[in-house]
Amino acid sequence: MGKVELTAGKLKGLARLADREGKFRMLAIDQRGSLQRMLAKAAGKDKSEIGYKDLALAKRLVTQYLSPYFSATLMDPQFGVPESLKYLNRNSALLIAREKSGTEPAGYNNREKKTVLLDGWSVEKIKKAGADAVKLLLYYRPDGSKEIKEYQENIVRQVGEQCKKFDMPFVLEPVGYAFKDDEPSTDSASYAKKKPEIVLAITEEFSKPEYGVDILKLEFPVNLKYVKEFHNGYFDGKVREAVYTLKDAEDACYEITQKSSVPWVILSAGVDIEEFVYNVEIASKEGASGFLAGRAVWKEFAKYYPNTEDMIAWLSTSGVTNYYRLYEASKKAVPYFENKQFGSFAGITLKDAGEDWYKKF
Repeated sequence: MGKVELTAGKLKGLARLADREGKFRMLAIDQRGSLQRMLAKAAGKDKSEIGYKDLALAKRLVTQYLSPYFSATLMDPQFGVPESLKYLNRNSALLIAREKSGTEPAGYNNREKKTVLLDGWSVEKIKKAGADAVKLLLYYRPDGSKEIKEYQENIVRQVGEQCKKFDMPFVLEPVGYAFKDDEPSTDSASYAKKKPEIVLAITEEFSKPEYGVDILKLEFPVNLKYVKEFHNGYFDGKVREAVYTLKDAEDACYEITQKSSVPWVILSAGVDIEEFVYNVEIASKEGASGFLAGRAVWKEFAKYYPNTEDMIAWLSTSGVTNYYRLYEASKKAVPYFENKQFGSFAGITLKDAGEDWYKKF
């Protein structure tokens, strides 16, 4: 059986992102706008009153008290890295975001979204900062306007080429969104019916080698709030239309595994921990290699802002418990090296390995 060659940076980076089981159990604290809104609400302030010091403090606390448990931690370069890097646990790998927070409205009735790369920031700087991987958030609709699709695809190619140049793993987070006339929001039955098709098409597109993606960070392909077994308000008390069954959710995750040519993980997308535990358990059983979890893990701590003592108390108890719940839910996750791309750990080899490797590198 042939071996898959990985460059030194990609090989080492993937190994660093995973835990000792070869599974990605990663923490995200790169949120900017959403975290700003949480802190403002807790403090009874306007969003504009929450500035650098507020965001940096919150990010530092999450990093300090939760990164010891996760195989990797995703930070942003504006408010996270400057104040949090010294608190990152030595056993937690570092991912850094490339994009600017928020998107640029464009396309159909200005409802489509364009990614904006953060000005003054680059993959080269992410490498210089000592990160183990690069992450890019990309809003994308496979059935969107041709112009917007091409723009977004070119952004991914650009970042992918830079990751190849600087020999770093590329973690892509492609997320669908509502923009058509029959889609009032992502939390609507009309959008829920389309979501599996959207996520599967996204998976197929960005699995193509031309993008240079190493890990896909994907949405759960169905909205569990619209699943027959949970639609009567199980998660949030709101009754919704039953659009799918749990079997549909399992089948959609299985299809992701079949379509993806690289390891994939589940993102939390701001859902509560109870719902995300189900997401992780189902996705892991059907071929995911773990999770990259943000707000589902830590968002409740923001309610105690600006009481730092209470924020720490929540993170060091409930926050840690959330990690262990996700650990248990991801026990059946597929180690990244057993992904069909590699077959097994024995199926991976260092590119140009041999006595002249250092000359060719």
